[in-house]
Amino acid sequence: MPPLSNLATRDVETLVHPFINLARFRDSGPLIIERGQGVTVYDTDGKAYIEAMAGLWCTALGYGNEELVETAAAQMRKLSFAHLFTGKSHDAAIELAEKLKEIAPVPISKVFFCNSGSEANDSQVKLVWYLNNALGRPRKKKIISRMKAYHGVTVVAASLTGLPGNQRDFDLPLSGFLHTTCPQAYRFAHDGESEEAFATRLAGELDALIVKEGADTVAAFIAEPVMGAGGVIVPPKTYYEKIMAVCAKHDVFMIDDEVICGFGRLGTMFGCEKLYFRPHSISIAKAMSSAYLPIAGVMIPEAMYQALLEESKKIGVFAHGFTYGGHPVSAAVALKAIEIYVRDRIVETGAARAPQFQARLAALNAHPLVGEARGLGLIGGIELVADKKTKRSFAPAHAVGARAVAFAEAEGLIVRSVAGDVITLCPPLIIGAEEVDELFDRLTRALDRTLDWATRERLALE
Repeated sequence: MPPLSNLATRDVETLVHPFINLARFRDSGPLIIERGQGVTVYDTDGKAYIEAMAGLWCTALGYGNEELVETAAAQMRKLSFAHLFTGKSHDAAIELAEKLKEIAPVPISKVFFCNSGSEANDSQVKLVWYLNNALGRPRKKKIISRMKAYHGVTVVAASLTGLPGNQRDFDLPLSGFLHTTCPQAYRFAHDGESEEAFATRLAGELDALIVKEGADTVAAFIAEPVMGAGGVIVPPKTYYEKIMAVCAKHDVFMIDDEVICGFGRLGTMFGCEKLYFRPHSISIAKAMSSAYLPIAGVMIPEAMYQALLEESKKIGVFAHGFTYGGHPVSAAVALKAIEIYVRDRIVETGAARAPQFQARLAALNAHPLVGEARGLGLIGGIELVADKKTKRSFAPAHAVGARAVAFAEAEGLIVRSVAGDVITLCPPLIIGAEEVDELFDRLTRALDRTLDWATRERLALE
């Protein structure tokens, strides 16, 4: 292992990095990114990488968009900070909320702003609890999520998350947070079970869970249209149709987590439009500003807003909010990003690029290491396995996914490994046809190098 550079040493000695083995990281050090343009970022040595994860599922408009830069600068000169507490407001937040209501896939009454997807989903839970207190249903508080779901890492959001690594030794999940079956056919469908039969069974299992807990105690169900950090899991056909029917049957509020899928990722402005369901409320973040500045929100229906009104009238205050919620610079940038999505037909461009992306992704199913390559729109996951026939995974200690990520970086490609050796792809929506091909050419070489390494280590024989 080469010695760390001065900048890398300073990083190791000053930062705690998320989602990494901190002990190993002290030896390997960081990949320090210095600049970016379009779909490409450059490290401190000047090496170029295709950013195939759009950062963390978020830089939909790519890097170096001058319109967003100038919008931020202009807003900062005009009004560098303002808050929304105690009746204060500003035009950027008002105009952004108006635009979000305009483009919402379901009727929305109000928008509550916060700073991250975790805060949005935390707020969703608090709002549902507040709603049911206002409606005189103090027992209706349990929230159902799904195994392999990812909804964030704050205490409540991490309780919604269905990935053990986000809960282990954090004393999570909290009580009252339940998880039903993951809608991943590759791992959870029965032999010979059709997509529709699988969806029917999943809906039946959700129904049984609600009945077992007591419908008068279950407040909400939360779902990502396509599950992201859980391994890019596309639900089976008719899944949401059947799930929504169960929610309606038991008066369960349906929360749509659009933090990854929103703003064009699946080929429609919102993921629920692509998968044909109509939620009650929606969490948004990430691509709302193309990640140029932190901003997130909860899109609230009229029935919930009326309950918030009544309860705050009764107790005297709606005491929830964040200092930077609706920050004027973030709001202005998000408003400009949405303008660009619409004006430049970015969603349609991404949808047009999706068939090429998905064809190159599907071709990886032939690779000896790949158990399943799956995706929708411009998002993809490649699940690496030790045995294709039995679907046997590699032992976690081998960190095969992490090794593939390292080989990809050597090839000039940034990808991510999640949820048991699943390599994820989520490029900026502005990616061109030649860049898509180059992305998959580099990824294929990285998988070949991973296979050579795994063969030398005899990992597939264990």
